[in-house]
Amino acid sequence: MSTTSPVTTSARSSAEGTGLRRVALLGNPNTGKTTLFNRLSGLRHKTSNFPGTTQEARSGRVGSDLDGYTLIDLPGIYSIELDLSESAVCRDLLAGRTAIPGQPMAEPDAVIVVVDATNLARNLTLVGEVLRRRLPTVICLNMMDLAKRSGLRLSLASLSEHVGCEVLPICARSGEGVDHIGPALLRATIPNRTPPGEVHALERWAADVAAEAIATAPACTDEEAHALPSEDELLKRRARADRIDAMLVHPVSGTLIFAFVAAAIFWLIFSIAQIPMDALDGLFGTFGEWVASLLPSGFVNDLISKGVVGGISGVLIFIPQIALLFFVISLLEDTGYLARAAFLMDRVLRPFGLPGHAFVPLLSSHACAIPGIISTRAIPDRRERLATIMVAPFMTCSARLPVYVLVTSVLFPTSPALAALAFVGCYALGIGAGLFTALLFRRTILKGSGRPMALELPSYKRPSFRTALLAAYDRSLIFLKKAGTNILAISIILWWLSAFPRTGETAEAMDLRTQATAAVQTGDSNASDLLAQADELDAKAQARNSLIGQLGRFAEPAFRPLGYDWQLTIGVLSSFAAREVFVSTMAVVVTGHESTDDDGVLDRLSSARRDDGVTPVFSAAASWSLLVFFVLAMQCVSTLVITARETGSWKWSLLQLGWMTGLAYVLAMIVYHAMA
Repeated sequence: MSTTSPVTTSARSSAEGTGLRRVALLGNPNTGKTTLFNRLSGLRHKTSNFPGTTQEARSGRVGSDLDGYTLIDLPGIYSIELDLSESAVCRDLLAGRTAIPGQPMAEPDAVIVVVDATNLARNLTLVGEVLRRRLPTVICLNMMDLAKRSGLRLSLASLSEHVGCEVLPICARSGEGVDHIGPALLRATIPNRTPPGEVHALERWAADVAAEAIATAPACTDEEAHALPSEDELLKRRARADRIDAMLVHPVSGTLIFAFVAAAIFWLIFSIAQIPMDALDGLFGTFGEWVASLLPSGFVNDLISKGVVGGISGVLIFIPQIALLFFVISLLEDTGYLARAAFLMDRVLRPFGLPGHAFVPLLSSHACAIPGIISTRAIPDRRERLATIMVAPFMTCSARLPVYVLVTSVLFPTSPALAALAFVGCYALGIGAGLFTALLFRRTILKGSGRPMALELPSYKRPSFRTALLAAYDRSLIFLKKAGTNILAISIILWWLSAFPRTGETAEAMDLRTQATAAVQTGDSNASDLLAQADELDAKAQARNSLIGQLGRFAEPAFRPLGYDWQLTIGVLSSFAAREVFVSTMAVVVTGHESTDDDGVLDRLSSARRDDGVTPVFSAAASWSLLVFFVLAMQCVSTLVITARETGSWKWSLLQLGWMTGLAYVLAMIVYHAMA
């Protein structure tokens, strides 16, 4: 039984006395806690990490009745006392032993505990643990719409009496009842009930309180009774949900459905998202030309129009894919499907030492490894989380796609079907290499038995588009903050390496411009073609003699076993900063133009020759070697930075770089010599 306490300190007096206005938001997974956080804070939130951990900390400013208050969204947990990193974070924050960045180390002024009304007894265990912390508390009884639809009625008065604090019925998805939270928090007091601390006694207390709330529920009116579903209808709903579950988690049908869902996600990412990506690319291209036209020609012009504008474009062009990916993932999570997919994939990934939780980070990595690595925070076991981080970059990200398109088009210019097959093979090779690496690491440096996957299968619900949009916004913002600055800096550095030292006008280009001048005077229409050829010669000379060109010639012997000459070596070296620059680099080195959108440039890349004037730059053997290298190599500085941040050490980033690049080098060399 719980005990009574006379303490009645309110959240308002606590906040006014200390100058703090912080409210902790706590709840079990799948209770709608994050939906409520988004409903209360909207876009007024920021994401960081709890100090010394990789657990994500989201805090948001709350408006209306709680103007000036900060809401802290804690990780979803089943118990504060469990030996898990997310439980430790919640435990320490409630005790005032940790705080989110920028806030003082102190207990929160109040706590909101979000409870699933359809699963009351299980949720009340966490409520009991919070009540024992002696903090002003408000209970938000969420999903009341689902409870009513299933015929469940609860006595809020009985529930409030037993927990010793105010209980609010809400529906976070629709916003019903949410406006009562502010006033309730302002009058919240320390609960006058103290549940038992022993685990089994606490579980009995939770079951008794839930049973009492159901047993003492007020009788419904005739109108309400008429609206309630019949027992037959409830049985049909339960049977229908069971049938759907049987299909979704079945080894055969579940796998086929998962494959269809994954294919649909990929289609959305690489087809629908391509529309705004192309629009952004064109917009920044036009903007760069406009900026170049405003400034006098020279160093500053090139720095801003090509280095800065090009760098910003390289960051923002990935936002549509990342936003769309997390929008879809949020919708799937809201429906309840994602938990079932994780349960299904646990059978597939477990033999390789990865948990089912890893499938969402690995799926996300097919758009970009950075948000995928950040998503591993949901994996409770540290060794499994590290293994997932180490293999996430093997998944084919969107930055690799232009390289795949270029090389497969060179290999199969007249056979799109074979090019598509090679494309699929690249995906398969990346996934296979990732699983092999996970198995190897889990049996060596990350050896240890994995934690059994304890996963609640939530009820099926209609997804919230508002929550999905906010999730897309949040993850896109994280990408911009954590990766955007790195990509921008890398782009400017690459531009500088390719722009200096200045070569000046070549003799051949000067001769062509002289011919063009004469052609203009005689009215010859070939003048523009002659000028274009002159510009191309100057660009190729600049690429050959620039710092990165000199580096390419110096490093050529190291890449010769893979079949690369100095031109391909320049492209590969530049791509170690960011893969997506390979195509534009090769276009400049080989053709003298940065654009690779037209078929003419692709033809010139295909027909480009090495210094001997005979061997193609993109020979069949070198092209296959290049594909294998780009599938497997670690060529993204931003990903290495994120790996270091998420693991807390650069040793994992260096291991990731060394293992992936070493594996890529060896296999690419084998492929080249097998094909040559």
